Amino acid sequence: TFAFMNLIADSGSTKTDWVLADGNSIVGRYQTQGINPFHQTEDDILTILRSELPPSVCQQPSSIQFYGSGVRPEQEPMMRRLLSLVFPSAAVEAHGDLLGAARAVCGHSEGIACILGTGANSCLYDGCRIVGNTPPLGYILGDEGSGAVLGARFLNALYKGFLPASLLADFESELSMSMGDVIARVYRAPLANRFLASLSPYVSRYMDVPEVVRLVVDNFRDFFRRNVVHYRRTDLPVGFVGSIAYHYEQQLREAADAEGFMVGVVMKSPMDGLLRF
Repeated sequence: TFAFMNLIADSGSTKTDWVLADGNSIVGRYQTQGINPFHQTEDDILTILRSELPPSVCQQPSSIQFYGSGVRPEQEPMMRRLLSLVFPSAAVEAHGDLLGAARAVCGHSEGIACILGTGANSCLYDGCRIVGNTPPLGYILGDEGSGAVLGARFLNALYKGFLPASLLADFESELSMSMGDVIARVYRAPLANRFLASLSPYVSRYMDVPEVVRLVVDNFRDFFRRNVVHYRRTDLPVGFVGSIAYHYEQQLREAADAEGFMVGVVMKSPMDGLLRF
């Protein structure tokens, strides 16, 4: 017989991380492709669950908490149903990734929780539920602070001559792309947001160039100004999960300071925080 096993899933657009834990000790870690009920059919999701997780895992959990980027409140019942088909003996919860972020960085305390990865999102959390959310609106209309917007602003500054000319030459030779190629990749190919966010490692190499640092800090300042300010809670710590927050933590703290906010926990992935929760 198994002890009380808990399975936690953190699902983004590209991949889902799964951790099976017995109390505080981790029994196994698994990875499947991303599960997003907004973009995938029920059959697609079932196929991923059944074919990419080891069959032995499906028998073990007593409870499951699934946190996913496309899981809106109206999709929670469907996700619970699909997970119950694959994990028949488990008590199942399904939530959006924002509640996952809030539980990871705030635990059971009040706070502001944010996700800064390819996209961006934020919420006011009362220690139990999300009680406020500024709509992020996606990378064309919003997503200030995100990797996609950072990539877009970097390209804009590069081609409009706001960055040293040597950077443009480096960029084009390394990516083997001209301005025409970049425009085609952004406006004609699918998943422009992922392409733009994929430029982040390139941006991070130039953190010795003052103009690039300013661009990163301004992207974060906009995030606070257009999203976090609406919660009117400068007394609360602002916690972050996501690769962009993690890799540019210094610039993020500088931006928060300039806008009158205090940064709390910054973590690359919410999983450790979710295990503690």
